[in-house]
Amino acid sequence: MKCSPLHQRHVEAHAKMADFGGWLMPIDYPETGTLVEHASVRERVGLFDVSHLGKASVKGVGATAFLNQSFTNDLLRIIDGQAQYTMMCDSTGGVIDDLIVYRHSAEHYFLVPNASNTSAVVDELSKNSPAGIEIVNLHERYGVLALQGPQTLKVLHSLDIDIALDYMSFTTTTIAGLEVILCRTGYTGEFGVEILPHWNDAEKIWDALVEAMKPFNGSICGLGARDTLRTEMGYPLHGHELSLSITPVQASANWAVGWKKEDFTGAKVLRKEREIGTPRILRALLCTGRGIPRAGMDIKNSQGDVIGVVTSGTFSPTLKMGIALALIKPAINLGDTVVIDVRGKDCAAEVISAPFVPSHVR
Repeated sequence: MKCSPLHQRHVEAHAKMADFGGWLMPIDYPETGTLVEHASVRERVGLFDVSHLGKASVKGVGATAFLNQSFTNDLLRIIDGQAQYTMMCDSTGGVIDDLIVYRHSAEHYFLVPNASNTSAVVDELSKNSPAGIEIVNLHERYGVLALQGPQTLKVLHSLDIDIALDYMSFTTTTIAGLEVILCRTGYTGEFGVEILPHWNDAEKIWDALVEAMKPFNGSICGLGARDTLRTEMGYPLHGHELSLSITPVQASANWAVGWKKEDFTGAKVLRKEREIGTPRILRALLCTGRGIPRAGMDIKNSQGDVIGVVTSGTFSPTLKMGIALALIKPAINLGDTVVIDVRGKDCAAEVISAPFVPSHVR
């Protein structure tokens, strides 16, 4: 397995480590644990190492047109200095990966795919790229740190960083005298930034941020809290809510598809699904009975018929209830009650609109 540039810091903090897309990453830290780390982000500020995420560059004349054909969202919606959430589909509409695209210029883009899918994204782009387009895998050239929570700006101000970035915008700045890319993005639903230092600078920048968080009672956070936070927001995770067998339409991600574009990979299938409907659709489930849903659990109607499956499930530290994202039959409406089979016991749940808790990203 590969290790992040901050691996030694996690070892020193006695983090519980696990495999994430072939990378050994922290789940949580013994002095806090997932519940405390989750609350720190919702209430104050938390710092994550997400350096396992991929990085790649796409440069050359025609880069915008090429990527707009390769990805679902419409790159013409953003300008230099902005980022965009998008997906790469195959010809069947299945999702190869979902990723963030940073636009430096019309001829220079920076991509942040998921860890385990980085090679697939780079290979697919390289296979289809026209002459003059250069695609480079930068997976181990940059770290990625996520500073998230309502006290994020105060932490940055204490480091003499005064930013006025809109959500999904980025800039270049310095932390601890070292250059970083700083973007107003995140995966928690809270106000925050993601910071991309050069690989060998990551430890120094991590240390500076950890020290700067102390007056605000911030916490270093593992990927356990990242998962509970993103589930409360209804954010998809590739391999759960999105996959080669789950299309953006099925995943209720129509907002990330540029329907007005003339063409893009998978467009024909997705347009047909949008027009005639799909046999399943992603919904949020709030448990009203006792039980913690987990991925793979069956969902039933009141007659006991299986009508869907949980894609992600957890205990919500904020709501103190079980919550789930699930693919279910589209005939099931908001407000309906369903039953989740939690290890042989029925757990009632209400179908609601995500997010489970209010978003504060803006």
